[in-house]
Amino acid sequence: MKLMHLSDLHLGKNIFEESMIDDQRYILDVIIDIVIKRDIDVVMIAGDVYDKVVPSVEAVNLFSSFLTRLYKLGKKTFVIAGNHDSKDRLSFGNELFIDNGVFIEGVFNGKLRHEVLEDDYGNINIYMLPFVKPVDVRKYFLEESISTYNDAIKCIIDNTSVNLDERNIIMVHQFVTASGVDVLRSDSEVISLGGIDNVDVSNFSKFDYVAMGHVHGAQRLTRDTIRYAGSPLKYSFSEVNQKKSVPIIEFNDKNDISIELVSLKPIRDMRVIKGNISDLLDKKFYMLGNRDDYINAIVTDSDYVVDAIGKLRCVYKNILRLEYRNARTIISNDKINDDSSSVKEKSPLELFKSFYKEQNNIELDSKREKLVLRIIKEVSDETN
Repeated sequence: MKLMHLSDLHLGKNIFEESMIDDQRYILDVIIDIVIKRDIDVVMIAGDVYDKVVPSVEAVNLFSSFLTRLYKLGKKTFVIAGNHDSKDRLSFGNELFIDNGVFIEGVFNGKLRHEVLEDDYGNINIYMLPFVKPVDVRKYFLEESISTYNDAIKCIIDNTSVNLDERNIIMVHQFVTASGVDVLRSDSEVISLGGIDNVDVSNFSKFDYVAMGHVHGAQRLTRDTIRYAGSPLKYSFSEVNQKKSVPIIEFNDKNDISIELVSLKPIRDMRVIKGNISDLLDKKFYMLGNRDDYINAIVTDSDYVVDAIGKLRCVYKNILRLEYRNARTIISNDKINDDSSSVKEKSPLELFKSFYKEQNNIELDSKREKLVLRIIKEVSDETN
């Protein structure tokens, strides 16, 4: 049996107020093409189908079309809710969809749902665990001590009977981590401070394949068969160096499982370009890449460039962010980390002069100093 592992579609997402719906429509077409060419039997979507709890009409229609195409191809589809999804909305019509080979688990109801598939090698059990918080689990296990995300997941797994003689897959959308392993994260994810949402990978030792969602960078965790699929598209400039792919799992008998990562090429990539404005607008430079890509431009001119974003947009129509990076923008850490006692000892003018130098890497000249002194005096007179 061949299974495809997807996650974090984030349908309806906007980046810097730019809609990604056309890019998402294109990449779902690419995924359908892979399903056909690779003769995939099962598609698993491990959470964050939508980017918002109340998705746009376009996003809902796009996902509906995707499910319909998979159904018409005779493929079974398994979907769990992620932290971005509305659990109840995603679960709508679930009982009707089952007859069409679509299995959606949006809400945890006290028991880990599992469906059984069968091939020449016997049963494959697919366990479906939507995103849960400790409070979602605690009400079903009143005698258990559940205070953390790890407690919640451990409790669910410990109270689930798993036949270790058969092949077992679990779909999960949590921040799963392992001791001594750095999980690659990006700015487009919801990150909790202090690791309060961490779930230890050891909880899933019973399963032959762990199909994880939530982290946008494709990666394995402790073994090849415990894997984040990653998002099919780049959703922040922190992901520019990531290679997006989709795992194809071929499952024969219990000890015979292989994984192939099939690359996903978007209609528009996400890139960072850097240089003087004249270099960035030079045809020899911009013809090296796709001018329709989503661009973060870093301008290094020492002098301010009038309407830099407008000039760049004439060449890069999908420029999303502009930064200046030159001697004036370089701030030394030793000055930023000035302790509070020295700040209290300085006069308003001295504080402003320090701030000005930190921002511009040059001293405040006498003309500007006189202007600042006058403003400080006016403000002081008004407050006294």
